[in-house]
Amino acid sequence: ALMADPSQPNFKVPDLLPPQTISDVRLDRRRRLRDLVDETVRDFEASENAALLDENFQAAYRLMTSSQARDAFDLSQESEATRNRYGMNRFGQCCLLARRLIEAGVRFVTINTFLTVFDEITWDIHGSKPFTSIAGMRDIVAPMYDRGYAALIGDLHERGMLPDTLVCNLAEFGRTPKVNPAGGRDHWPQCFTTYFAGGGVQGGQVVGASDPIGGVPADRPVQPGDLVATIFRSLGLNPETHLPGPAGRPFPLVDFGRRDIHELFV
Repeated sequence: ALMADPSQPNFKVPDLLPPQTISDVRLDRRRRLRDLVDETVRDFEASENAALLDENFQAAYRLMTSSQARDAFDLSQESEATRNRYGMNRFGQCCLLARRLIEAGVRFVTINTFLTVFDEITWDIHGSKPFTSIAGMRDIVAPMYDRGYAALIGDLHERGMLPDTLVCNLAEFGRTPKVNPAGGRDHWPQCFTTYFAGGGVQGGQVVGASDPIGGVPADRPVQPGDLVATIFRSLGLNPETHLPGPAGRPFPLVDFGRRDIHELFV
């Protein structure tokens, strides 16, 4: 998570910069000190866990000192028109950052619209404070989402990146068909909508349907395992692949019986 708002003029990614009290020289001294400490723990260094830990540390250090990473997060390189196209808000600018990260070679990007429920306008529309109301969703969240999401899909398409980029809009549940006493809608796992674009998916179609109030699936129900299988298929992975478990017992990538949503690729 960025933990910073990319729509703000002074936006920087904290994890790519050392604390203000630590200069680049001091950061490098810390790295060299760590190398000296490593000299005293050779037995541990020889273990597999140590190798994995060191690999993670080296990857983090390369990221912090990478000019390529800083360039990818530098939104000042984008025109004002492009930034406005996505919307000058946290979600819109995160969508723009996602496109820049993909261009830089990042293989997996997550955009989270749920930073916190406190004093933030989010999809958590329970109604009463500190949660968002239905009106807040209609007037603020939905237009913000529509603008940023549409800009991302359009931009990827215009740059020729969409066929090789799978964009998934996912949530863990939907919202109750009926309004609660606080004037909002609560958690509802029985039925909700998911979007797929790019990555070999044939757009412009709807798979399945709910009942008239969005309460339960009425046609072609799809389960979470089917969504996972669909993502694996788009990435060129066989959903029926098995991996070795801790005791050598194989387990499937996807729950038994789940299949990809084949209509999306027809």
